[in-house]
Amino acid sequence: MIPVSAFAGKTVALFGLGGSGRATAEALIAGGAVLTAFDDNPSTVEAAARAAIPTGDLHRLDWTRVDALVLAPGVPLTHPKPHWSVDLARAAGVEIIGDIELFARERASRAPAAPFVAITGTNGKSTTTALIAHCLTHAGRDTQLGGNIGVAILTLEPPRADRFYVVECSSYQIDLAPGLRPSVGLLLNLSPDHLDRHGTMENYAAIKARLVGQSDTAVVGVDDPHCRAIADTLEAEGRALVRISKETPLADGVWYDGSAVIRSAGGETRARYALQGIGSLRGRHNGQNAAAAVAALSACGLSDAEIAMGLRTFPGLAHRMEEVARLGSVLFVNDSKATNADAAAPALAAFDRIHWIAGGLPKAGGIEPLAPLFAHVAKAYLIGEAAPLFAATLGDRVPYEIAGTLDVAVSRAARDAAASGGPEVVLLSPACASFDQFRNFEVRGAAFREAVERIPEIQLLRKG
Repeated sequence: MIPVSAFAGKTVALFGLGGSGRATAEALIAGGAVLTAFDDNPSTVEAAARAAIPTGDLHRLDWTRVDALVLAPGVPLTHPKPHWSVDLARAAGVEIIGDIELFARERASRAPAAPFVAITGTNGKSTTTALIAHCLTHAGRDTQLGGNIGVAILTLEPPRADRFYVVECSSYQIDLAPGLRPSVGLLLNLSPDHLDRHGTMENYAAIKARLVGQSDTAVVGVDDPHCRAIADTLEAEGRALVRISKETPLADGVWYDGSAVIRSAGGETRARYALQGIGSLRGRHNGQNAAAAVAALSACGLSDAEIAMGLRTFPGLAHRMEEVARLGSVLFVNDSKATNADAAAPALAAFDRIHWIAGGLPKAGGIEPLAPLFAHVAKAYLIGEAAPLFAATLGDRVPYEIAGTLDVAVSRAARDAAASGGPEVVLLSPACASFDQFRNFEVRGAAFREAVERIPEIQLLRKG
């Protein structure tokens, strides 16, 4: 835990007592803050109180005596309208911050030289974050991984000068972290997302831009117009900037050429990192993730050999194009995290002969946006509520059957793929939410692995 000493003896209101909120409350208490915590869910408040977290209705708080409101990132700050706790804090002139800001203040006071890599973007954040942390750890650096990737940042070890922090930051978290000043800040890409929380694409992009705008070194993807404009602004301001691309060769920057990541300067190649044969970094989208990691790791002082070895040994993330097992020439891939068509597209593009398990609780737009990739699908196995809708979309363009449940789909896909005799992929990339049959995408991915493990003579692929 990182005790939040910046608020020792000060009065702090905290709203939101989910996982990160509970961790934040405990860190504030450990640092000596006078805390009152609350949540709109009474059972959550009761559970926190049983855990010795001071709770109380913030409506009844004397806000003139409050030094800060610490807001959980999932609580609306601006759109569609501010949460009532935000209104109370603003009316009293109380600053509103989040757990990332608390970490930033502790780092600034305890160990301002502690290397801090912060990653944001619309897509690829988690893979890039995990990849950077893996490479640092593999190279022998003391590395702490947290943030939006699922580890509350204040549960990490306290800052010290030789300890590296690799932190995934959502737009919600950045919006609550005015003092965020990473050693290296990464902005991977931008496309419309979370507009219900930010109002417009311009607001969303501006929030994301704060992370790189306040970094010692900014790493910015330049394959979309919003990010290109942000990179151009940073360059005009004289900021240290590294451009990255998965589409375009860069005379100065880091880019993916389809098989390797190239680090260039002055039009000359300074280093080349081959990605061929690294299953966890398959596909052009992972080329961008790897390029971003290379840029960040170079800025952190890793050698080319250390970076190359880290890339080669990266096991990937669970449920994201995760290579689970082999049965002869058939590869089984768990991409359960693909909960909409856009998220499923990279996996469909990455393989030539796919036995595709798709379906669940459908999202708006269905799978029609994936039509250009249907040629990669040997056969589809449809599950869940979306099965009839997806069947209508596939029509006579792709052979399919309605399997209904995931275990049936795995069995039939494995049978058909093995019978083909050639290199085939059984891919769970549902393009749907999981909630019709599973509690979340993680449970769905685990069920896929379990179904695969029951196949006779299966060879499981153990992660290193």
